[in-house]
Amino acid sequence: MSYFDAASAAPLHPVARQALVAALDEGWADPARLYREGRRARLLLDASRETAAEAVGCRPDELVFTPSGTGAVHTGVSGAMAGRRRTGRHVVVSAVEHSSVLHAAGAYEATEVGVDRTGRVDAAAFAAALRPDTALACLQSANHEVGTVQPVGETARLCREAGVPLLVDAAQSLAWGPVEDGWSLLAASAHKWGGPPGVGLLAVRKGVRFAPQGPADERESGRSPGFGNLPAVVAAAASLRAVREEAAAERARLSELVERIRSRVPGLVPDVEVVGHPTLRLPHLVTFSCLYVDGEVLLGGLDRAGFSVSSGSSCTSSTLTPSHVLRAMGVLSEGNVRVSLPPGTPAEDVERFLDVLPGVVRSVRDQLGAPAGEARTTPGPVVPEVQDASGPPALTVDALGRRCPIPVIELAKVIGDVPVGAVIAVLSDDEAARLDIPAWCQMRDQEYVGERAAARGTAYLVRRRT
Repeated sequence: MSYFDAASAAPLHPVARQALVAALDEGWADPARLYREGRRARLLLDASRETAAEAVGCRPDELVFTPSGTGAVHTGVSGAMAGRRRTGRHVVVSAVEHSSVLHAAGAYEATEVGVDRTGRVDAAAFAAALRPDTALACLQSANHEVGTVQPVGETARLCREAGVPLLVDAAQSLAWGPVEDGWSLLAASAHKWGGPPGVGLLAVRKGVRFAPQGPADERESGRSPGFGNLPAVVAAAASLRAVREEAAAERARLSELVERIRSRVPGLVPDVEVVGHPTLRLPHLVTFSCLYVDGEVLLGGLDRAGFSVSSGSSCTSSTLTPSHVLRAMGVLSEGNVRVSLPPGTPAEDVERFLDVLPGVVRSVRDQLGAPAGEARTTPGPVVPEVQDASGPPALTVDALGRRCPIPVIELAKVIGDVPVGAVIAVLSDDEAARLDIPAWCQMRDQEYVGERAAARGTAYLVRRRT
C-alpha cells in the first residue's frame, strides 16, 4: 500500500519512535517537582522546548506545547483577541485558512479575504481589510489542500505597519523550514511533520498582548493547562529536528516527483484541472480535479488499487459541502484528488500511481455514464441573436436530488442539442453545483450566465458559445 496523504498525517518518523520509547522510561514524572525523577523530566522538557524554538525561530520562553495543533490555534486566537480587547473584536483571515482558524475566528467579527485562482492571497488586499478595530490577523504559511505558499513576510510587514499582530498557521510548512519573519504568533502540529499525534506548539512573541482564556494553570506559562504528554513532546521535538536536517534533500527529490504528477496527469486523464500555484507551492503536495467523477468512488478505486489519497470533494466530506478552499479558488471540486508524498516515497510508487490512475478514472466515469473525452458539442444551428437569459431557457436539465457530478454530466450530454447562443438551465439542489457548473463552463469554453431561484433548488444558467 502506498500512503500519499502526508498532509493529513505524516508517518511516524523513526527518530520520533526512538525518542518516544526512551522518554517513556525517563520522562514519566512531573517536571514541576524537585525530586530526581521530576528534575530529569524537566531537563527533557527544557531540551525539547529549545529544539522546537530553534526550528521555529523564536526564543524558548516564547514557545509552549499544546495537546494539538487545533488547540494551539484556538488558544492563540482567543488569547490574542482577549489581550487586545480594547482595540476591538475584528479579525481578518484568508478564505482558505484551515477550518480550525476559521472556527476560532468565527467567535468574533471576522472578515475573509479572497484568493486568486491559484489559492494565493494578495498581501495588499489582505492589508486593505484591516480596520482601526482589527485586533488580530491570521494567515497560513502554506495551504493544506492545494499547497500554495502564502506571502507571509510581506503580509506581516503590512500588518506590523498597521499595528496588528499576525498569527501564522505553519502546520503544513514547518517541516520544510522556518516561516518568513515578521509574525507575532505561530501555531503548528507535530503529526504533520512525522511526530506523534496529540502535540501542538504555540509561539507568542515577546511584546504581543496576550491573555490566556483557558482554565487557569501555572504550566506552560498558563497557556496550555494540564499535565502534558512529555514523552510525546520529546518525540515531537526530536522528529522536527530530524526532518529539518533531511529537508533539503527531500525537498529536491519530492519536488521532482510532484512535478512529474503535475505535468503528466493532464495528458494521461482527459478533462483534468491541476489546481494550486505552479511554482509557489509545497514540495510534496499536488491537487487535481477530474470532470464527471464522484470523488468518493474515485478514492475507493484508488484505495483498492493500493493508494491512500485524500480529496476536497463534497462527497468525501462529513458535511457534504464542497471544500471551502476549492470554493474560494473557484475551481472544480468534484473528482478532487490530493496527493501529498511523505519523505522517502519511492519514485516507483509514483510511476505505479500514474499507471493506475487513468484506468480508475475511466471506470468511475463509465459507472456514471459520463461523456468520453470532450463533451458532445456537435455543430448546430446558430440562433439569430443571443438568447436573453432572463426569459425561459431553451432547455432545462432536471438534476434535483442528484449529487454532483451528475448535474454536470447531464449538462455535458445536452449542450450540443441547443443552438449556439441558447441558454440551458440546470436545476440542482446540490451545493457543489454552484462551484462545479461555472468551473465546467470555464474548462469547456462555455458561458456561465449565473443562477436564479427556482421552485425547488437553484437554476444554473449556461449559454452555449461553441
